[in-house]
Amino acid sequence: MKLAILDRDGTLNAWAGDPVTTPAQWQALPGALEALARLHQAGWHVVLATNQPGLGTGRLDTATMVAIHARMHRELAALGGRIDAVFYCPHAPDEPCTCRKPGSGLLQQIRDRYALEGRDLAVIGSCLDHLQAGAPLGAQLHLVCTGAAAVLDPAAPLTPAWPAGTRAHASLAAAVDALLG
Repeated sequence: MKLAILDRDGTLNAWAGDPVTTPAQWQALPGALEALARLHQAGWHVVLATNQPGLGTGRLDTATMVAIHARMHRELAALGGRIDAVFYCPHAPDEPCTCRKPGSGLLQQIRDRYALEGRDLAVIGSCLDHLQAGAPLGAQLHLVCTGAAAVLDPAAPLTPAWPAGTRAHASLAAAVDALLG
């Protein structure tokens, strides 16, 4: 089985630092859903792993988060793609937990649910926290230079802050090209 674990904000949808708190705010990045559809059609399973601190702080309720994800699922399905599952950390940043990225608890749950080894996982995201969460699992790490990483040049070497072996890509479409290539 081939499994890609993606971050949501900044990787699939536009993100300017403020969390998405309504379905209307969720806007897919250009080409992101098409890239996921290609990945799905090539036989990959796709799962999201996302921190949702708004649940812990009260800025977001579960019904609204489900509505945001329903919009995402509908738009992706219209292109022939699918996200198999959404795993999320509901805790506020100051709450102790093992699931909040950069901790690896959320990604470990996904790995265990699918009974895979870390080397069988492609972890794709636009922020350091997401890739740091995948590193202890031994996953393939793919940085997309969108969202929080939009200031980075995918052709330039990454600083030592990024986990060893991280591959940088200009977009989710470029990361999918690399996985399918």
